[in-house]
Amino acid sequence: MEQQIKQLLTSITPLNETAMSAAKKRQAQLAKPPGSLGRLEDLSVQLAGISGSIHNSVAKKHLLVFAADNGVVEEGVSSAPQSVTLQQTINLTRHKTGASVLAKHFGCGITVCDVGVNADIMEPAVLNRKIAYGTQNIVKGPAMTRSQAMTALLCGADLARSIDADVFGIGEMGIGNTTTSSAVLSVLLDADVESVTGRGGGITDDSFRKKKQVIQTAIAINQPNKNDIIDVLAKVGGFDLAAMCGAFLGSAAAKKPVVIDGFISAVAALCAVKLCPNARHYLIPSHASYEIGYQLAMDAMDLQPIFLLNMRLGEGSGCPLAFQVLEAACAVINNMATFDQAGINDDYLDEIRQGDQFTV
Repeated sequence: MEQQIKQLLTSITPLNETAMSAAKKRQAQLAKPPGSLGRLEDLSVQLAGISGSIHNSVAKKHLLVFAADNGVVEEGVSSAPQSVTLQQTINLTRHKTGASVLAKHFGCGITVCDVGVNADIMEPAVLNRKIAYGTQNIVKGPAMTRSQAMTALLCGADLARSIDADVFGIGEMGIGNTTTSSAVLSVLLDADVESVTGRGGGITDDSFRKKKQVIQTAIAINQPNKNDIIDVLAKVGGFDLAAMCGAFLGSAAAKKPVVIDGFISAVAALCAVKLCPNARHYLIPSHASYEIGYQLAMDAMDLQPIFLLNMRLGEGSGCPLAFQVLEAACAVINNMATFDQAGINDDYLDEIRQGDQFTV
């Protein structure tokens, strides 16, 4: 599996600079003040770099949701019982959760993949890739073996490479996974646990204090190597996080843009970027998660979210919203008239184009 992962990482290439230059040139020719469509222009250039073409479509949108349980819930770090993972995993396939309602509303495909739910799932719509019935309690030892972490990563990568889509979004379902995500982020960034740990789905002050202590203890006991991402995921992560990391890498390997959801998705994306810096260029953040550690993960990847909606649901709920912005970016560069087509002499912009005339 180590060799398979190496092959995956080496297959992720930098963006196509020629296509990006051509997209920038076309944006400059469109009948509008230079740079006036902001992030929509930036996104169209990024999409060109990913696909190698100026004109792109994101008509086939797909949300990948990885479900798994986390043994650390034994420590009382979550207000929700572990049984919620099972029920919401099933509900995702029935368009009853926040993310799946939005996916259905906007016409997005959705695949829900069980990589470690602590129950047998009889719902045929849930893809069974179960590695184990949940991870081990990270306070007592590693969450999983290295082999299991690699299996989860490759599962996510294979899924992203096998589904026919123009763009992917990566989500999760797993009670306790803000605890594992905070532990992973703390290790990767050498950050104090206090600075990366939020209340997740909502917990009391006592539970919040315990959650932070649990993460500190887990890191001290397991001593994950921050320079070995697989080791970090195996010791203090989760099956969902590892599979999500793989899905980000698989999307990049397939030359498909891939949308980050909230905090947990962002930590998985950071793991992918740490494994392969080229993967960063395929990432598109959706919303700024309310979780405290989210911005640290974004800063580490030098990315900025599109939306500020005070969302913290997870599941991939921000992805269907971001897909619509990507469609708008494509619509502009594909369909907007150039100055010539609009019958406008754009000589009046020559002086403005020499520098930044839009900020004070």
